[in-house]
Amino acid sequence: MEGHCRRFHHLPLGFAPHQPSVAAWWKTIEKYYHLAGSKTSSSSLSLYLGKQLLDDTYSLGKSLSQKQIVQLASRGDQKNAINVVLTASDVAVDGFCVNRCGTHGSKSALVKGKNYKFAYIWVGNSESQCPGYCAWPFHQPIYGPQSPPLIAPNNDVGLDGIVMNLGGLLAGTATNPFGNGFYQGPSAAPLEAASACPGVYAKGAYPGYAGDLLVDPASGASYNAHGANGRKYLLPAIYDPSTSKCSTLV
Repeated sequence: MEGHCRRFHHLPLGFAPHQPSVAAWWKTIEKYYHLAGSKTSSSSLSLYLGKQLLDDTYSLGKSLSQKQIVQLASRGDQKNAINVVLTASDVAVDGFCVNRCGTHGSKSALVKGKNYKFAYIWVGNSESQCPGYCAWPFHQPIYGPQSPPLIAPNNDVGLDGIVMNLGGLLAGTATNPFGNGFYQGPSAAPLEAASACPGVYAKGAYPGYAGDLLVDPASGASYNAHGANGRKYLLPAIYDPSTSKCSTLV
């Protein structure tokens, strides 16, 4: 899982393999950055992969509260950082599978005597807990039309569910990192760049149907974005501020 997510993280840095690519998906998120900045600015919104920590001893146990998620996130850099916490399939997290597949937020930190804020993301592995809730369309949904599940591009329902949810939360974090950025509706339950387009992954999507996705002829897997080293991913639609519509790669 770590290797797949690491490859995904590298892609928004401008690397463009086959199209459509993760880098192309990131371009829609960059529109928010340009909307908020100077009209003459030509800089781009870039992320760089930092250090990785593996807590294979389950130091806080296998049943975590949201407060403990923040504790884990705080182990990373606390300045100019988005710290991502990925929990394994045997870890239960408060609210997971009930009303969330992951969350993002921010926390204040004191670094060398100065106050900073860092953003964090948490995503759970739903493979054995609620794949119909957090890994659809690669598993039959827990409610609604029971159409056959699609084949996951990395042959791992839990992993591909993580990538989908991580993509959406990364979009929300980049555009609304501290709760005062771009969102619609109440701040306590905001619709953000990706969550404003739920269940949409390609053109032609409707409730219960992810859209007209690309299909790998060799594996039969469904996807909409190419990544590094031949990897393929399914990424959520992004609300495009320039068109006021949900934008998809295919």
